Amino acid sequence: MTPHIDPGAEVDVNATVGDSATVWGLAHIREDAVVGPGCTIGRGAYIGPGATLGADCKVQNYALIYEPARIEDGVFIGPAAVLTNDPHPRALTPDGAAKGPQDWTPVGVTVRHGASIGARAVCVAPVTIGRWALVAAGSVVTRDVPDHALVAGSPARRIKWVGRAGVALRDAGEGRFHCPVTGETYTEVAPEVLRPDADPA
Repeated sequence: MTPHIDPGAEVDVNATVGDSATVWGLAHIREDAVVGPGCTIGRGAYIGPGATLGADCKVQNYALIYEPARIEDGVFIGPAAVLTNDPHPRALTPDGAAKGPQDWTPVGVTVRHGASIGARAVCVAPVTIGRWALVAAGSVVTRDVPDHALVAGSPARRIKWVGRAGVALRDAGEGRFHCPVTGETYTEVAPEVLRPDADPA
């Protein structure tokens, strides 16, 4: 099925928008960006040049994804969340000249499969958000987030573990955890490392 692109959206002719994707009004998708099949891009969202989104992602209204971000399948990015790309931002070079594209090298945020970024969260490049992790609304992420971690605060720190359903896992003792929604079980195999006891089918 061809994508639905609202007439009020701005999609560069050199961008790629996959089958069954939806792009709502005032969204801006820049040159060489890739939006995978089944994605939804909300009103006013920005996808920078060369940024890539996998299949079935949801980018909510006014989220900003700066190049060269890499977003895997099934990622949720909440309203007004920001994925940055400049670890040393300046408008001027050290000699006082206006900074141009040749004066810096963008670095991207990576968001792994199934992860979620809450509303107004900021992910400061270069960081990686692990598989099925959850970044709480309003958080500022300055270091990598492990798979299945729920992080919150500024700077964001892990406060709990979460499963694929997005709810906090229950501590069963001795490094074991289970999901109250799916029944899946997990084992903490090392500090800040959680593994599912069985790969999902």
